[in-house]
Amino acid sequence: MRQNKFFSMDLKVLIKGAGEVGSAVAHKLTNSGFKVCLTEIDKPLAIHRGTAFSETVWEKEKLVEGVTARLAYNEKEVFDLWNKGIVAVIVDPITKIKNSLEPDIYIDATMLKKKTSIEKSMADLVIGLGPGFTAGEDVHIAIETNNTDLIGTFLINGKPQEDTKIPLEVGGYTFQRVLRNKKEGVFKIILDMGTIISKGDVIAEVGDELLFAEISGVVRALMRDGVFVKEGTKLGEVDPRPDPKLCNIIRARMRTIAGGVLEAILFWYNK
Repeated sequence: MRQNKFFSMDLKVLIKGAGEVGSAVAHKLTNSGFKVCLTEIDKPLAIHRGTAFSETVWEKEKLVEGVTARLAYNEKEVFDLWNKGIVAVIVDPITKIKNSLEPDIYIDATMLKKKTSIEKSMADLVIGLGPGFTAGEDVHIAIETNNTDLIGTFLINGKPQEDTKIPLEVGGYTFQRVLRNKKEGVFKIILDMGTIISKGDVIAEVGDELLFAEISGVVRALMRDGVFVKEGTKLGEVDPRPDPKLCNIIRARMRTIAGGVLEAILFWYNK
């Protein structure tokens, strides 16, 4: 049976995936007083590195809009960071730490957009973000993530909308904003995040394949240099607004999804 812990703010939240979406959720919940730990793979592939706590795997610490996250190596370090008001990130692809951490809330923010091994028994409240989850069956609550009027709403029964496979529109551009490779290989940065570019500039390369900008603007997101990538990987994004500050600002879509998660938690513990 659920216990109402909301007012004491001692709820422990474990989020699988410290990329852009999981980080926005962690940011929102941390600012709302919750204790948050994110799990990641040993070589994260997040492209929105300016707002992704997965960067702690490489840099040990990451600051996003006033919230700090640090890399932890065990349960004790997670609790130590929580006592300091810091988000914990741990390399744990299969979330083994769940057994010892015993989170009240478990959130799958991997955005794989397909069914996973998640179960409602994993925590008092289990939340899935986007397609691949069924509220009332494998998760208690699912969050809509498609960029429609329903974004950020939560479901206690049924499935979120299927992935449209259309990139978020910014300034009238969708597919033109996104960098993808046609060959596998090692990714190499030519023009890094925050660089103001013109259409036709070479942003990066994968092996002998050059990746050109299809529009002018700023390189808002980009894969970390030196990572091996498979064919067709999403490697970066160009924002048509030539403002380098955008790289370190949580995008509106992610902020809305995070708000939906917070609303779902309040609903669950106060209904």
